[in-house]
Amino acid sequence: MAGILVAVFWAILVSFLAVVLVRLAQTLRATTKLVADVTEQAVPLLADASDTVRSARTQLDKVDAIATDVQEVTSNASALSTTVASTFGGPLVKVAAFGYGVRRAIGRKSDPEPEPARRSVLVGRTVPSARGRKRNGRNPRGPKD
Repeated sequence: MAGILVAVFWAILVSFLAVVLVRLAQTLRATTKLVADVTEQAVPLLADASDTVRSARTQLDKVDAIATDVQEVTSNASALSTTVASTFGGPLVKVAAFGYGVRRAIGRKSDPEPEPARRSVLVGRTVPSARGRKRNGRNPRGPKD
């Protein structure tokens, strides 16, 4: 009896292991097929990604060249504006100052001459007729223009 029991137990164990091995073989076949499909699709994707990276590197090189050119142009424009300012700035300021002086001189010629300041004598001292004016009739604080 013990031999039959061991034989039955052994048969059940072998059957169970056979079912497990069959299922494991099916899983391994499915996994192998899945890995083959992924490899089949991943290779073109990796090639496209590699092409994209190369293209991006080329575009970045072009952008770098453009940025360098823009920096050079900016530097040249700055130097040009400095040169123009130093070349024309001084003479233009002088011409403007001369024009202002001419306008002021013409404006004074058209205004009537102010009367000379009168002085009154009071008990031995002189008092100017207008406070704060000098002898030539100008305001000591500057023009009111």
